[in-house]
This record gives sequence, structure tokens and C-alpha cells, in this order.
Amino acid sequence: MCGIIGVFESKSPTCEVREKCLESSSLIRHRGPDWSGIYSDEKVVLVHERLSIVDEEGGKQPLVNAATGDVIIVNGEIYNHLELRNKLKKMHLWQTQSDCEVILYLYEEYGSACVEMLSGIFAFILYDKRTGDCFVARDHLGICPLYVGWDKQGGVWFASELKSLDATCKEIR
Repeated sequence: MCGIIGVFESKSPTCEVREKCLESSSLIRHRGPDWSGIYSDEKVVLVHERLSIVDEEGGKQPLVNAATGDVIIVNGEIYNHLELRNKLKKMHLWQTQSDCEVILYLYEEYGSACVEMLSGIFAFILYDKRTGDCFVARDHLGICPLYVGWDKQGGVWFASELKSLDATCKEIR
């Protein structure tokens, strides 16, 4: 399984949050030894530790929707991704053969209701660049774990493993 870490609403400078995220992701690198990717701007930092299963060569994350700027990191597998590609109404600029990229375009077309369409095991963090909102979801059984924590400055942290949040967050669920 891959590892994901995301931080939103941080009051700390982005460079500090980015550095803390990279430190935290090193604790879960065993989950994704094939690739490490990061996205950051003034509102969000997203880190992905990848275990290559589907689209081994091209499925690196974070994935970015070229049309909207939305960004996603995913841990898991979307079993019905090929079927879902056929349900999309618009033409999309596909960048990979990854099962996870379809979530970006489902979100663009269906909003948060897209999660109801997914069959699989997953936890993801999607940053809606247009609105500045985050959409965080996991499969209904929680097979892919996802923890949430809050740091002292009010930043909201998400991670695949609890130990990624221990040093930074004052409260964790």
C-alpha cells in the first residue's frame, strides 16, 4: 500500500510545513518504496509514497487535473476504474493509465458524489484548487487507513499511519 500525508489550513510558513511533511513521510516510506512525490502551495502540502502496482511506469503521484488544477494523492486501488472512464461526460487530458486518475475527473464532473461511484479500497486527499477546499475520503470499511490530526496552530493533518502525526499533532483521530 502507498502512504499519503496532507496538511491544510496551516498557519506556519509553507516551507516549514513542507519540511515537516517530508520528515513525516520518511516514517512511512516503507509503504511506497518506488516513488516519492510532493505538491505544495500556500494552502496545502501533499506527499505521496508510492508502491507501483497499476501503471508501474506512469502512475506517479500527486496527480494534477490539467484543466482545473485539482491535485490528488491516493492510497489504494479502484477496481472499476475502466468502467468509470466510460461514464465520464467530458473529454479529459489523461496523463497515466493509473486506476486513481479517474477520481480527479469524476470529482470535476460529479463533485463529492464521485466517492459513491468508486469500487475498491482507497483513502485519498483531493485539493480543489479552484475553491481552496479539500475533499478527503476513504473506503467505507476503512481498509486503507487514514488518520486526522490537528497541530497547535490549527493546521489539519491527514496520514496513512499514526506515527506520521505523533510528533506534530496535539490531537489525533
